[in-house]
Amino acid sequence: MEAALAPPRFPAVILAGGKSSRMGEPKALLPFGQGRLIDHVAARLTPQVTVIALNANDPSITLPGILSFPDRFADHPGPLAGIHAGLAHIRENAPDATHVLMVPVDGPFFPTNLVDTLTTTLSGPADIALTASGGRMHPVLGLWPVSLTDRLADWLKAPPTLKVRAFLAGLPVHVTEFALMETPFGPLDPFFNINTRDDLDRARKMLEVAIN
Repeated sequence: MEAALAPPRFPAVILAGGKSSRMGEPKALLPFGQGRLIDHVAARLTPQVTVIALNANDPSITLPGILSFPDRFADHPGPLAGIHAGLAHIRENAPDATHVLMVPVDGPFFPTNLVDTLTTTLSGPADIALTASGGRMHPVLGLWPVSLTDRLADWLKAPPTLKVRAFLAGLPVHVTEFALMETPFGPLDPFFNINTRDDLDRARKMLEVAIN
């Protein structure tokens, strides 16, 4: 009997280009677990992807041994700029990759089977595979096709809006709903974002019980 083919694996980009205005300091560098928040996210990503790169506009945000790059559009115009920078970077450095897993640095509990689950929804190299939880889509987090690089650049040159959902309109988007995680502290959204000090405190309490 022939062995089953392993699912494809993709490169990943950690999106850490935001201003962290509500936190007051770079979220990526906050102590979390045994290191910083960015270290935790990178460690959770590593088994799922071929390589990790980092989008960061603050030069203090780094990962040892990981290539980092800023947005390619001035004034840091939001998540779409980070996604574009990630797609462009992967197109230049991993030309065989069809998709890039985009993961925000402030979401530490994304599933350990994230890539495998999203991959099953792809039917072609132009498909976009995004995540949802609690009935709400997360328009940044998912597998983005490298083929969108130039289209996204054209959008950002004269954006009618910087909303990610508006850019996605009319594109082949597949959304996968992920279940909430049951913990001793109650249900936890696997795509919980850390935006405030209260969020950070809650995430630290959840860390040991929700890590898997």
